[in-house]
Amino acid sequence: MRLPASQVAVIEAASADEAQTIDQLASATGEKPETVTGAAFDLEADGLVTIEEDVEESVELTEEGQQYLDDGLPEVRLYEAAIDLDAAADSVSMGQVIGSSGLGGNAVDIALSNYARKGYGAIDSGEITADPAADPNADTEAAALASIETDDPDSVDAETLDQLDHRGLVDRSERTVRSVQLTDDGVTALMEGVEAAETVDRLTPELLTSGEWESVEFTEYNVEADAPEYGGGKEHILRQTANRVKDVLVGMGFQEMEGPHVDADFWINDCLFMPQDHPARTHWDRFAMDEPREIDELPPDLVERVERAHREGVGEHGDGYHSPWDEDFARALALRGHTTSLSTRYLSGEQVGELEPPQRYFSVEKVYRNDTLDPTHLLEFFQIEGWVMAKDLSVRDLMGTFEEFYAQFGITDIEFKPHYNPYTEPSFELFGTHPETGELIEIGNSGIFREEMLEPLGVECDVMAWGLALERLLMLIYGFEDIRDVHGTLCDLELLRETEVMY
Repeated sequence: MRLPASQVAVIEAASADEAQTIDQLASATGEKPETVTGAAFDLEADGLVTIEEDVEESVELTEEGQQYLDDGLPEVRLYEAAIDLDAAADSVSMGQVIGSSGLGGNAVDIALSNYARKGYGAIDSGEITADPAADPNADTEAAALASIETDDPDSVDAETLDQLDHRGLVDRSERTVRSVQLTDDGVTALMEGVEAAETVDRLTPELLTSGEWESVEFTEYNVEADAPEYGGGKEHILRQTANRVKDVLVGMGFQEMEGPHVDADFWINDCLFMPQDHPARTHWDRFAMDEPREIDELPPDLVERVERAHREGVGEHGDGYHSPWDEDFARALALRGHTTSLSTRYLSGEQVGELEPPQRYFSVEKVYRNDTLDPTHLLEFFQIEGWVMAKDLSVRDLMGTFEEFYAQFGITDIEFKPHYNPYTEPSFELFGTHPETGELIEIGNSGIFREEMLEPLGVECDVMAWGLALERLLMLIYGFEDIRDVHGTLCDLELLRETEVMY
């Protein structure tokens, strides 16, 4: 029997009595594991060998796990320090025990969270007690770390291994191990004799010009054989959608705005006629800068006009807020909570000079809010900001703009709901129907900028504006139910690879 050289090497190294792994055969033949794998699959197709597959789990200590193996688990060190301070007889202050244990940083929180769980004692009102009957030498997690270090993970029970994995002390991985064994037909073929055939795996220009292609034997291709998978880089679907949004808005006559991610509260909120005692301006809802803490300079004339609008109002019937207004507070730097800070910079003339109507501007940029994470909220996300400056604008103009914009993405069922904003009047929210769940999802906020906002900025005509959520648009287009699947640290990479872009 004539076979390709790699197949001859594998069938001669294989055994009918004992299965051998691909790695063992590769070592015996001197071939690469992938070459042995391909040859084994070809031999299996001819009935000369059988291939069995098993999944092996490997467990290794992480850097943190190795540190705890060397220095001791934080909770064990805390217990030993408590025992040394006689916490078994009476409670001892937590600070004293922590100082004696030598723990610092995150290790302190880790020790405190596992101390009572493992029955080492109790922590109450800043005091620690130690259970004298506890035995740190019998700590199953510490013993498991030692077993894994000595390549004996099978001795660790599943529950303990899961706990170590949850704590980030081990790395677990799986791999498929293939074992090859000769069949009766394979033994017969060996007894009758096999020899290596001269084979080539591709048709080359040299074979064609020399005419050798007529006499050589070509290797058969096994289309079912395993091949390495390569996940090539591609543009993220969120970025693709952002670029589509930009193309649509440019096509509608808009120009793009640019500006800083970190900006003064003055541009982010004060210029929007947002009172300084508004709950959304507290440290609970914004990400303030620690260094530098405030902007060096603000336009003095604009600051004066904005402060007057806040204190006294604008126009004959304006009344202002009669609430505290502090320029130092306005100078404070923070990550922008909305890209309307760009709009105030442009409308005031600070960014590109004074603008004459009509004007259309937009941005698709990232904003930052201290929100609670859920399927529709993230701490940072993209906002589609836009505004139109012209005379005699109405809500109908604003609604018509949205209908035209969303129609470009196949969304024609937009609903509107009246809303309140400190900086727009009238105002309304936008909602779209989720294609999978049928639920209404808020996709944006909009309105006509108030006189109290525009007059200090020097704008003497109407301005309609909006802030739309790019991620919510993505949900309506593709049917995603949890935005964390496509954006953030928990995103589903397989979903991103498989999702087809829609145009």
